[in-house]
Amino acid sequence: MKALHGCTVIDFTRVLAGPFCTMNLADLGAEVIKVESVTGDDTRAWGPPFVGTESAYYLCANRNKRSLAVDLKASDVRHVITALIQKADVIIHNFKPSSLKALGLDYDQVHSINPRAIYCGISGYGLTDNRPGYDYIIQAVSGLMSITGPTDGAPHKVGVAVVDLFTGLYAAVGILSALRQRETTNVGQQIDIALYDAGLSILANVASNVLVGRQEAKRFGNEHPNIVPYQLFSTADGEIVITVGNDRQYNDFCHALGFSDLAQDERFQTNALRVTNRRELCALLEDRIRFLSTQDVLTKLSVVDVPCGPVNSVAEALESPDTYKRNMVWQTYDAFGNVLKLVGSPLKLSAANPSLQSRPPRLGEHTQEILEELGISDSQIKHMKMRGVIHTC
Repeated sequence: MKALHGCTVIDFTRVLAGPFCTMNLADLGAEVIKVESVTGDDTRAWGPPFVGTESAYYLCANRNKRSLAVDLKASDVRHVITALIQKADVIIHNFKPSSLKALGLDYDQVHSINPRAIYCGISGYGLTDNRPGYDYIIQAVSGLMSITGPTDGAPHKVGVAVVDLFTGLYAAVGILSALRQRETTNVGQQIDIALYDAGLSILANVASNVLVGRQEAKRFGNEHPNIVPYQLFSTADGEIVITVGNDRQYNDFCHALGFSDLAQDERFQTNALRVTNRRELCALLEDRIRFLSTQDVLTKLSVVDVPCGPVNSVAEALESPDTYKRNMVWQTYDAFGNVLKLVGSPLKLSAANPSLQSRPPRLGEHTQEILEELGISDSQIKHMKMRGVIHTC
């Protein structure tokens, strides 16, 4: 039995933060009903590439769910929404606050129908702010872009939508906490998750440096603001990242690579000195490491337990022995028999391990069966089909 077996999640979210949250809950055994418009989650069309009719983007965050496609604005769908709310342990959405009341989905309305439901709203700036939230914008306004990129270049966004993904994970943590508290209170609660808050939170030590040091954060490119050497180096045949976390590791690093003089140099004896003399030390290391092969550096540093790793491409990482050892690529088939590979769950639970139970659904694939489960009559379903306010496939 999965950890969240018996938990029903009604998922009104789209794009990435919300779907990523609910996919993690689904991986853990929750029943997730993905409620979409009759035209579907925008990401279904965000391609190429596609597998069958679905984009790779959509596929990354929607496994282990069922799809119910309805027009939420249609009056004759309101009783369907009410039935879903009554069924729910968790309701999650990422609508603008101004849209919620008209849809019958603001917290007061939901709570009056089902007081035990955990209600999670994901937004850009909080559930009282109507500004739209997009990962790229939040990376900019939260300060994340200002510390990302080359030291002498323009600010860069991170190559994946990290604010969306962290927001989804924070939402999952909040939902699990609220479910645990409900075991005591028997009452649900509202969870307000903002991308902006998540963007600030993931600044972590950088934000702490600014709050404590009262100096603006700088871009360090592939270096670290507080630790040296902790960066990318070019080798004779590629690139490698070396992360020397303490003075013992620095001493072992130098001796392993034949840089004993640098281990004894008084300018570099402690991490604080190495940070102060960053430019001098890094120049010396770069000039020496560029003549060594990547494998030679990896081999020598692994002997003395100094953390390091090659810079892989995404394809190389997905094909790495570590990826398969950790079961991080799951394989199934789409509705048309095409092979479908997905990045697996990083959660490893000895008694309730996440697994692939069902492929990401086609739009409205489960509309008929979900409506029947909710007690909607055949005549009502036919009427809604004729009106175009539901979609089935």
